Amino acid sequence: MARLIAALVRHGDYHQLKDTPSAHQPFPLTEKGVNRARVAARGVAQMLSEKGWALAPDVDCSKLLRAWQTAQLFIEELEGLFQKPAQLEPFEALAERGLGSAANLTTAQIREVIEADPRFDALPADWKSNSHYRLPLQGAESLMQAGERVARHINARMDALQPVDGADTVKLFVGHGAAFRHAAHLMGVLEFEQIAALSMYHAQPVYLERLQDGRWRHIAGDWKVRGKGAYSD
Repeated sequence: MARLIAALVRHGDYHQLKDTPSAHQPFPLTEKGVNRARVAARGVAQMLSEKGWALAPDVDCSKLLRAWQTAQLFIEELEGLFQKPAQLEPFEALAERGLGSAANLTTAQIREVIEADPRFDALPADWKSNSHYRLPLQGAESLMQAGERVARHINARMDALQPVDGADTVKLFVGHGAAFRHAAHLMGVLEFEQIAALSMYHAQPVYLERLQDGRWRHIAGDWKVRGKGAYSD
């Protein structure tokens, strides 16, 4: 039976506001991000050739510009490998953790908002990287809640995926590192402690195989080891 494989791709480098933890910033890829995405896509083509994998024509991406651009660049570089024209489908479900009404405020501004509101306790020191902490603001979510949202999307889309011409088939998901890592934990691929210990390389896919019993396993692509307590989207 053909194998079904999800390729999780973190967006490329992008223009980012200084000291602003919101991952919902609306800015485009940098020149480095564009170049890195093109190179990474060629690496995907080489992987497909070596493994004999087919490429699903539907490519899912976050609606944030940097993820959409990264997905577009992958489609351009892989155009000849799709059995039919690729369809890029943006989804809010693939966005990074949202900070709600604090979106795109600086770290200092967020702390000031929380301290000025008599309803809230002081922010914990690790609030940005704590998987279960959610800002007490309208529309905010925790990193784990973002991971749950992303995992649901990936599982639903892979449930509906049909192998291309009976071959092992890869579907591209282009999104954000922290949400992908938390999703991978909830999908049984990473231990909880590994969420904080690992990140994802920009534009470099991590390949997860969906087994027949619904479980997942990591089969290719490297996670990035990162510094303790760091946060990356």
